[in-house]
Formats: sequence, C-alpha cells, structure tokens
Amino acid sequence: MASPIRILTAVPICDGHDSAINTINLEFIRRGIEVIYLGYHRSVEDIVRAGIQEDVRAIGISSYNGGHVEFFSEVVDLLRKRGASNIKVFGGGGGTITHDDAATMRRKGVDKIFFAGTSLDEMADYVRARYEKSPKRAVAKNPEMKLARRLTEIEDGFASGKRKLATPNAQRPRANRKIRNPKSEIRNKVIGFTGPGGAGKTTLIDELVLRILHRDPKVRIAILSHDPSVVDEGALLGDRATMINSQDDRVFMRSMATRGQAGGLSPATEDCLRELLARGGFDYVVIETVGTGQEAMPFQKNGIVDLTVLVMNPDYGSRLQLQKIVMLDLADIVVVNKSDLARARTAHTEIEQRLGQNRRAQRLIDTVAKRHRDPGVDRLFDLISETK
Repeated sequence: MASPIRILTAVPICDGHDSAINTINLEFIRRGIEVIYLGYHRSVEDIVRAGIQEDVRAIGISSYNGGHVEFFSEVVDLLRKRGASNIKVFGGGGGTITHDDAATMRRKGVDKIFFAGTSLDEMADYVRARYEKSPKRAVAKNPEMKLARRLTEIEDGFASGKRKLATPNAQRPRANRKIRNPKSEIRNKVIGFTGPGGAGKTTLIDELVLRILHRDPKVRIAILSHDPSVVDEGALLGDRATMINSQDDRVFMRSMATRGQAGGLSPATEDCLRELLARGGFDYVVIETVGTGQEAMPFQKNGIVDLTVLVMNPDYGSRLQLQKIVMLDLADIVVVNKSDLARARTAHTEIEQRLGQNRRAQRLIDTVAKRHRDPGVDRLFDLISETK
C-alpha cells in the first residue's frame, strides 16, 4: 500500500478550544490520513519540535483565541530556521480569523486558512491533494531531523513492501554505553510498556520521563508510541496530547500506527528501535504499545526490550479474568495504576496471588500517575533505574 499522509494538528498556547479540531481529526482519519494530535495549549516550540520529530507533511492549527497572525507566522518562521520549511502550515479558527488576516498570513508563508462554513469534505480533499506527494527537502541540518527522516524511510519501506518483518532469529543490537554522567552506572535501557486502553500508560510514562530528566541534566530519552490504525483508513495518534513533561529537547518521541499488524506494535517497530539504538545516542528508549487485550505478547519476539511493564486498571473484572491475561505471566513489573479507586486494594491482592503462581521474580507496584509526586511512581522509577 502507499504510505499514508502524516500530519500534525494542534491548538495554540492559551487556547483550550478543542471541539473543532477533534471533529476535523476524525474526518481526516476516515480519509486515510494519519493524524498526530499534539493537543491544546501548545507553544510554537512544542509544535515545531513535534512536527520535525514526526517528520510530517504539514501542521494544522486550530485557533479561536486571537493572536493567530503572529502565532502562525512564528510557527512558519521557526520551521524555516530549523531547516524544515518543507513542512507546510494550514489551519482555521471559525469566525476569529478574518479574510484580511488570512491574506496577511498567506504572505507570511501559511498555506491555507479555512473559514467558518467550510465543509469537512473540502478540508480533507485539500489535505489529500496538497500533501499527498512528499515534497523535495533540503539536506537535514541536525541529527534529530536525520533520525526522523530515517524512521520515515523505514515505515515507508514496510508500507511499500520493500522491507519485510525481521526473521525470528534476528537480534537487536545491545547498547553497552553508560550515560554521560560519569557518576552514574545506569546503562542504556529499552523499556516496554503495555496494558489495556485507559489504564494510564501514557501518563505514567510521562511522569517517569519527568523524573529521569530531573535526575540527570544530560540524559536523553526516545519514545516509540503506538496507536491502532482504523481498518482501511488512517489513524489517530494521540499520545502526545497527554505528554506534558515530555515536551523537552532531550526527549525524542515518534508516534507510530499499527498499519494492519495485530499485537500492539507496528511492522516497523523493531527496525525503528534498531535505528534509535544505533544512531540516536539515547540513554533510555521507551516503547508503548496500543491498548492490548488478553492475548497480546508484544515484546516476546526477538527480546526487543530489556524490561517489560504491564500497566493495569483495578477494574479488570473477576479473578477469572486474571487467569486469562497472558502478559501477567511475562511482565517483569506489574503496575496497578489508578490505585486510588475503590477496588484497588482488592485488585492488588488478587494480582499478587496470580503472580505468585508464576514463581518468577516479578514486582507489583501501586501507582496514581496523575497525582503529583506519587510515591508509587517514585518506586517504579527507582526500580527501572537500577543498575543492570
């Protein structure tokens, strides 16, 4: 199949109006477009960083609070300064953007402004026609842009059939380098996070990223985050919208769609991981799967991670359900997130008994990832940071 069009959408800083952009996002994915949604209240720096890391064709901005002429222009200017002028900018804002404003914005390099009353079909048709072909790009000026383009090449190779899934005996390269702080003995780690949708994986990862960044001013982190592709359509890649602490120049995040592969990962995940380990210079690589069910074992093939974390919600059902969750046999760490819920204590006891049947050195931790300075998240951080 042809490589899907990838675009980034976002709402500017000091703007919390997301109803329109969410509706437009859904229409885009129905038309076969992969949408990386950055969320609302996002700065120019956040938007440009994400656009470059995701190597998108274009950035769509929905602005309802005014200041749009300056904000859109600053996004265009920063893309140009970063050597990413191939990434185009379009957007709209209902009745807040006048035709005179739009003319000024076009002179400043904005591709297109949609006005109130424009149909969803018209917007989607424009995006498909305007951004379907990959534009000519200048030579990448920095390692981050080179890496982003390389990951796109890998994904496009699988989409076109030029690249195939790795053979069962293929092994990923093991990074043996210590991080830059000479006082630290923590080596490069690849950590896999999996679990059902809504368990709080993304929020938990974001809290761990905050702790890693604060501990060492030189550490660098990469995140491969996965969301499902809609059958015969596009994908809504929305993990960045809840990644607040990860909006940092020391964090490289790539959103990946499953593109028809079952199990929680993309066909290109393993090759993208190899690229990150070989060329990225990252101290930690975090892989987050799609929300998975009972059968998924995303990290067992080829041992692509060093540590597997299963994140669960206390409301999983009966004890019988626990017997059928395969990842409880395989995870190194099991996290009961949202442990402030009423059933959390019972869930901890039942999961502890279930893990005891495995006769393995598995760890069970209770967390409330949304809580500031949660002691459970601190314990998880200490555990994943232990010397290998």
